[in-house]
Parts: sequence; structure tokens; C-alpha cells
Amino acid sequence: MAKLEIRTTDVKVPTTDVEIAAYMAAPVGEGFYPGIVVLQEIFGVNAHIREVTERIAKLGYVAIAPALFQRLAPGFETGYNPKDIEIGRKYAWQQTKASELLSDIQATIDYLKQQPQVKQDAFGCIGFCFGGHVAYLAATLPDLKATASFYGARITTETPGGGSPTISRTPEITGTLYAFFGKEDTSIPAEQVDQIEAELEKNHISHRVFRYDGADHGFFCNHRASYNPEAAADAWEQVKQLFKAGVRGQGSG
Repeated sequence: MAKLEIRTTDVKVPTTDVEIAAYMAAPVGEGFYPGIVVLQEIFGVNAHIREVTERIAKLGYVAIAPALFQRLAPGFETGYNPKDIEIGRKYAWQQTKASELLSDIQATIDYLKQQPQVKQDAFGCIGFCFGGHVAYLAATLPDLKATASFYGARITTETPGGGSPTISRTPEITGTLYAFFGKEDTSIPAEQVDQIEAELEKNHISHRVFRYDGADHGFFCNHRASYNPEAAADAWEQVKQLFKAGVRGQGSG
């Protein structure tokens, strides 16, 4: 499929108590397209997340990236140095709450439903790093038919805001989930990846788990030193097939 011409806009997603800033990209011209929610790393809706949002839109989706830290730090966007990482981790793991994240993602889906270009029954999600963890949470939302979770840390050990680890919510997942990990990622030990896969299998969740040799945390992000072009390219092809089958309903071939 040829890449489509797109337009990008900064939008505000209303919730019951706050407006969530979001970056949206959509094909230009007439037509109806599935909606995809893009979930940020700990660095905010930065250049990488905006680029991913645009790449997805060029494939024929309306993609939107909500600011997951809107309630804590409106407009937050930072780099990849150790100080930036420390600040991002503080927001992600000490100050967000799973209930609010899920509510804000549902509000984002509801916002997509109001867009005239968006199909009403076809939604997917993709998330990276902290957003990969949140994507696993979001996969429990009934509207999401296909979810791609990239190197989501702490899925087996905790959940934002405290409580039972996010993995305990695996039985609530209703669509298809693909999970992507680098074998050199020390923040997500191999036994945790095995635990995630075992839990998905035990609960009969439609899924695939990908483990990439030589890939570290953040391997998909070409703005980071850990970028691995081979692993990133393969993962992108898998994501395209996931969304094609799970959101477009065109099969996996």
C-alpha cells in the first residue's frame, strides 16, 4: 500500500475533569479509517512519538498520541540523558495511576469516534517503554481490537499508582496483543518475558511475543543510542500485520 498524504494537528481530548493534549495525524481526503492510539515513553509526546503517529497515519489510520503526563506536567517533553530519564521515571512510576490512564485512553478513543473519518468499531493501540506497559493495561478496554506493546517494563511486578501487578489483569484482555522485547534489555529480564507469555497462553489471549537478539531497551527508537534497525524493521512489519488483521479485518496475509 502506498503511503498516504497526511495532515497533523494538536488537539485537546476532553475528560470529566481535565483536557488531555494530544497529537493527531490523519490521511488527507475522503474515506473512513480505523483509529490507533499511540502511547508515549517516559519522555513525553516527543519527536519520536510524533513520527510514529505520522507513520501509522500514512498507512491509512487516524492516529493519536495523548499526553499521559497531562495531569502532572502539561506540555512535558524531554530528551534521553540520565537527568531526563530520572524525571520521566518519577512521573511514570510514582505519580500516574492506572485508573486515570485507562480513563484518559478511553476518552481518547471516544474522541476518535467523534471524528468523521474514523470507523466506529475499529481501534488499535501501540505503546513504547512506559507506554508499552500502559498498552498492556489498555488492552483490557473492549474497544481495542489489536495492541502492540513494546518493551513494557514492570508488567509482572507493579502497576501505575500501586496495587496488583498489571499482569494480573491479563484475563481481561479481549483483543489480540503483540509484545516486543530485546534480549539485551536488562530492565526486563527474560524470566519476566516468559511469565508474560505464559500468562497470555494460560488465559487463551490471542497473542504473539517477539524476542530480538542483540536488541536493548528502546530498540525501536531511532533517536536513542539503543536503536537497532534490524529489530525495528521486523517489529514494524509485525505491527502492520497486527493492525491489518486485527483492526482492518483483512487477515494476516
